[in-house]
Amino acid sequence: MELNGVRRIAVVGASENSRKYGNKIVRDLLSKGFEVYPVNPGSEVIEGVRCYRDIEELPRDVDLIVFVVPPEVGIQVADKAIKLGFKRLWFQPGAGSKQIEDLIKNNGVEYSIGRCIMVETSF
Repeated sequence: MELNGVRRIAVVGASENSRKYGNKIVRDLLSKGFEVYPVNPGSEVIEGVRCYRDIEELPRDVDLIVFVVPPEVGIQVADKAIKLGFKRLWFQPGAGSKQIEDLIKNNGVEYSIGRCIMVETSF
């Protein structure tokens, strides 16, 4: 998947814990100038940014949803994302699965499974 034109990125599994990748990714993307939309039902603010409880609350102009959650959570959220009309999904290493790929590959969705968003946005 190409990241050209991506400016608004939601992070499903964002975390307040600075040692977790859900936080490291948020900080990394913010430091690179992206608009970041953390998603975590248990947080109000992450790294000074309003946190969304569910992807249903996200603005529909979010360019990309990054998943930093276990595959059994990710498949449910990915299914909802597709139904809501989001077209670009990114599954961090460990967040993807064959079931997720089967769900999304025939739905007109661009996706990446197993590549790290922090590495891919180092340009």
